Amino acid sequence: GATTMNALTTGQWDITQLTTQPALTMLTLALMMKLGIAPLHAWLPEVMQGTSTKMALILATWQKLAPLAMLFMMSHLLHTPTILTLALLSTLIGGWGGLNQTQLRKLMAFSSIAHLGWVTSMLTLNNHLDIATLGLYISMTTTMFSTMLPTDMKSLKDTTTTWPAMPPTMLTILLTLISLG
Repeated sequence: GATTMNALTTGQWDITQLTTQPALTMLTLALMMKLGIAPLHAWLPEVMQGTSTKMALILATWQKLAPLAMLFMMSHLLHTPTILTLALLSTLIGGWGGLNQTQLRKLMAFSSIAHLGWVTSMLTLNNHLDIATLGLYISMTTTMFSTMLPTDMKSLKDTTTTWPAMPPTMLTILLTLISLG
């Protein structure tokens, strides 16, 4: 949609040269929705809760790479105050939304919303720091999901029954959850 709109008005199909504001806004909102940035985040917690743990890992990590790469390429075109506002809103909603969660995948979804708020804010400030922030987020999230997979944990209550059987794994989960918070 956004590239077609840009091509009709300017004659260029290149998304890194979006010169019309409606096309840039449309593409930015589409990428923010794909990333699960607030206020376009409502789909992410329910989808991650309703899917398998492996698919939730993919949604929380791998799915973020392409839209962030596009935002990275277009960062010079983005309206910084708008992006920072969405990033702050996402960080706040992700943090508040995760407070009462007991289901681990839903908790990880709200963590994703909050962390992608930080990643998006870094996009406007320092591109190198943005890549470092994204790498840290992906490594912590992958660690958490990798420890959830063999234990088949679905909620925080499952940690109490798994602790006696696998103390090192539970310690890893505890430290990762603290780091993600």
